[in-house]
Amino acid sequence: MKALRHIFDFYLNSSIHVALAAAALVQMTYYFAKLRPDFFVTLFVFLGTLVSYNVIKYGSYVVNNKQYKITLKGIILITFLSGIGCFYLFFKMSFYAQLTILFFGILSFLYLIPLGKNHENLRNFAGVKIYIVSFCWAGVTILIPLLNADFPLEYDLIFKFLQRFTLTLTLILIFEINDLKHDDIRLKTVPQIIGISKTKKYIYLLLVTFYGLEFFKTNLHTNQWLVNLILVSVIFLFGYFVTLSKSKYYTLFWVESMPIIWYLLVLIC
Repeated sequence: MKALRHIFDFYLNSSIHVALAAAALVQMTYYFAKLRPDFFVTLFVFLGTLVSYNVIKYGSYVVNNKQYKITLKGIILITFLSGIGCFYLFFKMSFYAQLTILFFGILSFLYLIPLGKNHENLRNFAGVKIYIVSFCWAGVTILIPLLNADFPLEYDLIFKFLQRFTLTLTLILIFEINDLKHDDIRLKTVPQIIGISKTKKYIYLLLVTFYGLEFFKTNLHTNQWLVNLILVSVIFLFGYFVTLSKSKYYTLFWVESMPIIWYLLVLIC
């Protein structure tokens, strides 16, 4: 059991799980656009998510330390190999998809690298972090697949983008409640500013918005109202029951599984 626990922790800590969630959202984009899924685009987003998350989480530690534990060495190796894979797959993308990748790559760079007199990055800007992350998730998982497929950017895209942005923002807020006891007060996260109770109300409002946006789309899928209702109900329960005392697995595994569950619901229904 202890060995399985170590393997599971490595799976989470190496960002494989969150990368699978991003890949699932790419598949959802193909589903909504009624396009044949592109394996290379999905793999690129998976590897790119893994690299960006690991660099953000471990980059400064790796730079400032010379001795690494075996687990971290494994994460560094996976990240390095994933980076090579991203570089190779980048040149298989269309021109406009490449431009989009570069845009979000620069945004991720600014999120990590200290700038200005105070040596702050976008990650440290009070109240901005969650909106930048949500914007990146929506952009990467929607725009890259569609642009690479030369799919016409229709009016519907606005609602797809807002829906994906809202979903990501909702999940991040659940994370912020769970992480409240660990977060630096200078981060000024939403729960730090308005409290847990109001943050939960914000989550409920976002869930209603996410569900309602589906009915503004012109190409509705037959059972999507049911799929989204199930998804919203599950996320509502996670938001309702989240507390400061919840295990790290509550968010790192279960909450981050929501995009994967969304895609599985589509396949089942």
